[in-house]
Amino acid sequence: MSETPFHAEFDSSSQEFLLAGVIRPCSINEIAASIFMLKEAIDDVRGVLYINVKRLVQMNNTAFQAIARVVLDTCRTRSDLRFVVVTSSVVGWTERMFKHLSSIEPRITVEVYDSGFYPGQSFVEDESFIPILRTQTKMTWRHERTILPRHGMRPGIVMADICCGIGDFAALVKKEFRPARIVALDHSKASLAYARKMAASFDVTDIEYTYGDASEMLLEDNQFDLVTCRHSLQIFNRPDMLLKELFRICKPGGRVYITNEKNSHCLGEPHSQSIQWTYNEVAKLFRHFEMDVELGPKSRRYLAETGFDDILIESFMVTNLDGDPQDFADVITAWENVYAGEMAVKRGDSSEFIARFRQGFRDHIFAALHPKGYAGWPIWAASGRKPS
Repeated sequence: MSETPFHAEFDSSSQEFLLAGVIRPCSINEIAASIFMLKEAIDDVRGVLYINVKRLVQMNNTAFQAIARVVLDTCRTRSDLRFVVVTSSVVGWTERMFKHLSSIEPRITVEVYDSGFYPGQSFVEDESFIPILRTQTKMTWRHERTILPRHGMRPGIVMADICCGIGDFAALVKKEFRPARIVALDHSKASLAYARKMAASFDVTDIEYTYGDASEMLLEDNQFDLVTCRHSLQIFNRPDMLLKELFRICKPGGRVYITNEKNSHCLGEPHSQSIQWTYNEVAKLFRHFEMDVELGPKSRRYLAETGFDDILIESFMVTNLDGDPQDFADVITAWENVYAGEMAVKRGDSSEFIARFRQGFRDHIFAALHPKGYAGWPIWAASGRKPS
């Protein structure tokens, strides 16, 4: 990958001075314009100046000392102003470097913005949930391998799988469709560790598993023919922000492919009413934590509002008839454990509610395993083309 150029800008409306890219000057004169911009920003603001370094890939000591000198000098002369340096765990060195300033000067603080990345993070990144994700992908892959070519998948492309989770989808794509390159990015270190181990077991060695923040990616503009993001927009409280990043890294003429659910449409027979009630409540539970597991049919609107054209949307139903019904039952059991367990408890639901909530999942399991039963889980797959 080529070196990301240095970029500095000041947004007076949010009182934010942003630094991004690679800044490695041999002398301060090379960044004189950026230092002058910082000084102008300081003169312009009152209260708090945010220094955003979430996308600062590299910075040498020459640049750091020049910026630090301006900030520290200001703290000594301006009692009305304090600084908040906004860093990311993805570029952890920025936290360590700038925390040195906060240890010197109490009016400089450092915030790691993604320490609570999105409201439902603790639930969906729970390590106990990781193994069942592989079973879910096995169930959806039977459908996706057929529809993916309609959404831009073909041999030889350059592809990114954003929010790759445990990496099984990227590994399956690599073996089946042979893209020239795959970058697989996720914010969960536990998931990425599992992904690398699993890829090795598949004898797949050339997927670039990358730790990163999907809403602030350290990936260059316009570099991927196909960008995939599966079952992820629905768990972010700002899916529009995530889509803008997918749009940015996609090449003009390339496509972005997303999958999402409408959980209230999960169904089963027998005991359909109990099952329906529980999945309606699942949707409400997720809304409480600012997630939208009803997003599937909204995919077209989200893609259009982001700027994509040639939008293709289709849906498929994963059922207990697709393969081993026990796989379906295992997935529902995992849902019950997380949704009726930690999430419902954290929301403060009563024991009576949780008992009824659990019953719907157990009735869904019964439907999946019954010799005459039927259980379904609907998925919406959509893609849009980035205009040339």
